[in-house]
Amino acid sequence: MPPVNRAAPTRRLAWFARAPAIDGWLVLGAIALVCALVPVGREWMSALPTKVDIDLSPWALPGYVMLSLTRGLAAYAISLGFTLLYGYWAAKHRPSGWVLLPLLDILQSIPVLGFMPGLVLGLMAIFPGSNLGLELAAVLMIFTGQVWNMTFSFHRSLTMLPKDQADAAQAFRFSWWQKLRWVELPFATTGLVWNSMMSMAGGWFFLMLSETFTLGERDFRLPGLGSYMQAALNAGDWPAMTAGVLAMILMITLLDQLLWRPLVVWAERFRVEDSAAETAQQSWFLTLLRRSWLLNHLGRSRSVASPPASSPALTSHVSTAEPGAAAAPVWGTWLAWLGFAALIAGLGWGSWLLLALVIQVPVLTPSTASAAVSATDGTICWVDICRGAGLTALRVFGALALATLWALPAGLAIGRSPTWSRRLQPVVQVAASFPAPMLFPLFLLLFHVVGLPLGIGAMVLMLLGTQWYVLFNVIAGAQAVPSDLREATAAFRLSRVQRFLKLEFPGVFPALVTGWVTAAGGAWNASIVAEYLTWKEQVYAVDGLGSLISSAAVHANYPALAGAVTFMALAVVAINAVLWRRLRRLAQERYSLGT
Repeated sequence: MPPVNRAAPTRRLAWFARAPAIDGWLVLGAIALVCALVPVGREWMSALPTKVDIDLSPWALPGYVMLSLTRGLAAYAISLGFTLLYGYWAAKHRPSGWVLLPLLDILQSIPVLGFMPGLVLGLMAIFPGSNLGLELAAVLMIFTGQVWNMTFSFHRSLTMLPKDQADAAQAFRFSWWQKLRWVELPFATTGLVWNSMMSMAGGWFFLMLSETFTLGERDFRLPGLGSYMQAALNAGDWPAMTAGVLAMILMITLLDQLLWRPLVVWAERFRVEDSAAETAQQSWFLTLLRRSWLLNHLGRSRSVASPPASSPALTSHVSTAEPGAAAAPVWGTWLAWLGFAALIAGLGWGSWLLLALVIQVPVLTPSTASAAVSATDGTICWVDICRGAGLTALRVFGALALATLWALPAGLAIGRSPTWSRRLQPVVQVAASFPAPMLFPLFLLLFHVVGLPLGIGAMVLMLLGTQWYVLFNVIAGAQAVPSDLREATAAFRLSRVQRFLKLEFPGVFPALVTGWVTAAGGAWNASIVAEYLTWKEQVYAVDGLGSLISSAAVHANYPALAGAVTFMALAVVAINAVLWRRLRRLAQERYSLGT
């Protein structure tokens, strides 16, 4: 049998990989992107329509996909900026951190509907008669589904910097900016990239809600893939639903290949390693970009600073600050204190306004026999809220336990193997980014067929939106474990169980805690769509805090909405103080790479 000429396909496609061809494709792609953004800008700057009609024709899908993709990427850009600023502030200014971290726990657990009335009404008042206010509100609501796990991951990386890297930065007398750029950001990159992918997935989870929100009788729909799917679901149009699902899968796949996969490969250079990885991951798109003459020329034309060179012994000159703490400039300290004072003032003013709303919620109403009844007629009291919170909490921890059972071993298997990571990352990314609420009607039919009560089924629906937080953090944690430690376990011939107990679980535990925290917040957030379903204009509600919040938003019951969201926030604070804060401290003190 003649040998197979594997180089032939490479030669046939060699023209595509040449620098002039790559530059030509990049220029054409940039022109196409600009042309695609023109109608998006026109939609953003148009007058506020009195009625929005969603075209269920498949030919309308490309425009809707572009609108939704633009909103998602704009929300991610805002999320990344917020993450770097908020995470650094909380990690470097201890008094602010005492407030910022509990506040982050609260914010990440407030459902999208908790932000919606203020965002929509406030931005519409700022941009009266313009569609820009609604577009910004949709972007910011997607932002509230993206940002929290990124911020937790970045803060965790800053507080768990390996001691040798912190000592090196101190010995070289790095400024705060040099330490951030050359030490802290590289160490945080792997977790930040994987949590960025999870953030986009979280944003897509609430895409339908962000583009089809209503307040009472007022309809604030925006054209997009989410509103397309919601219209198809309401109409029971299965061909349109199928087309929407396929369009979503295609969009997520392209985003993975053109953005996330290159970032994952690029982030490999920042792993904490003393030895190289066995198999380097690859990205065809990143390889093409590196061969581009145009991009390389632009890169060479910029003046790029280099890390300071090694200097002689600095023992007598080293600062007496604690290891790893670079001296902050005076203006930075004053800015941190000024921000802290503004934060306290803002929290006080917001609490006063919130108190004026929640005191209007009655203690008892005739509907206290069932929180599900309250969810359908909008009459909500404190007894309903307390009972619903208890039931939702059970579903949250049930979903968290189910997610850990499968995501921990799966994440370890994917993260420790570059081959499996390369093969499964696109699959995981598509599965995590797909908006699970699009499939909720199918799950309703499945629950009916198998006889599963909707109260338990709601926990399964919450699992669909929370399991990925655990999986992505475990993958990032497994990839951050140095290869030399894996080689040591192989050299000592540890069994699989011993390797898991001595290396893998301790190595990923800090990332797993971050995954638990963000997954719990995601579960509380997902309860608003898991406990209150609409199918063909019929409402399926179960007892729970999420269904009460959805009902309050639908009926424009602002006091009840404020009361339910506030109670959820207080529950999250209590759980954080009792459970998550202790687990964070345990991860930092016992399982950090720097200890």
